[in-house]
Amino acid sequence: MRNFYARYERPISSASLVSGFVFTSLTLTRVDMFLENLWVVAHLLVVAVCIVWINLLENENQVEKDPSKMNFWLVNVLQFVFGGILSTFLVFYFRSADLSNSWPFILLLALAFWANESLKGRFARLNFQISLFYLSVFSFTIFFVPVAMRAIGYKVFLISGAVSLITISLFVSILAAVAWKRLRRSIKSVVAAIAAIFVAINILYFTNIIPPIPLSLIDGGAYHCVEKNAAGNYVVQYEDRGWRGYVTFYPDFHLQAGAPVYVYSAVFSPPFLDTTIVHEWQYKNPKTKSWSDCERIKLPVVGGRNGGFRTYSMKTGIIPGHWRVTVATQKGAVIGRMRFNVVAADTKPPLKTKIND
Repeated sequence: MRNFYARYERPISSASLVSGFVFTSLTLTRVDMFLENLWVVAHLLVVAVCIVWINLLENENQVEKDPSKMNFWLVNVLQFVFGGILSTFLVFYFRSADLSNSWPFILLLALAFWANESLKGRFARLNFQISLFYLSVFSFTIFFVPVAMRAIGYKVFLISGAVSLITISLFVSILAAVAWKRLRRSIKSVVAAIAAIFVAINILYFTNIIPPIPLSLIDGGAYHCVEKNAAGNYVVQYEDRGWRGYVTFYPDFHLQAGAPVYVYSAVFSPPFLDTTIVHEWQYKNPKTKSWSDCERIKLPVVGGRNGGFRTYSMKTGIIPGHWRVTVATQKGAVIGRMRFNVVAADTKPPLKTKIND
């Protein structure tokens, strides 16, 4: 069986990676749940143990391509667990991201996910191991610290960064105590890699590219009417565009002169993390092709509701053309966007009604 795995390692690894990603997407639902965070912490601990164990093996002949050596199995376990934890981060951050704004950070996680699968030979290099480990630790603290502190913002992010640096410093200290000879040869590149990742993530955060996890947009859309019924649910009226509504980036919104446009959003926030979001109404100037800010409406969000806290904004005086409403934090981090193309209409279009419960 050992030799069989060594022979067919690539297809087995690829199949496990895909199945693990699908499993993660279907089972890990909320960043504030105890089991979800326990899953991440357990993976981080396994990664830490594997890295220490690999570097404890002083026999240089124990290369990862020899299935008769312990190093072979440790490297494979390390790769498998890294795949699981990076897929978890991809799922969590993707749910909180608007790709038009957050794609650089999602791409960074995707590249780390690809590197884990494709650059297996580099797992023998300590700086590569620690780089992926620190990226994983920082990605975890970014959403775990806000959940634990029940707050979001610049100060909370800085605390997240400090926790990640303390964690990786403790880990490197342990590694130095048990495998200093191996660490000494790579210490400069290890420190440089940690510093580069720390700076890069800070730049991505303060330019509002990192998704504002743990907040996420569960539901949203532009409607002709939004009302709250006696049961506390929101009744919305919309145009039935059929399949075209799913393949058009800016679906048509037929509007009579003077009629209002309603934008509804359901934003998830963990329990006890109450915050304020903003609906930023923007119009695309057809001449300059740039977005013009038209109105900025602040709305409260109460944490804890599984389907997201529901709210809406309304605007009149809408002119024909491309519009978007950005759902964002007060600091400008984009949670999601609703896009639509306003088309002038003489009569009210046929509308359908549904209840957002």
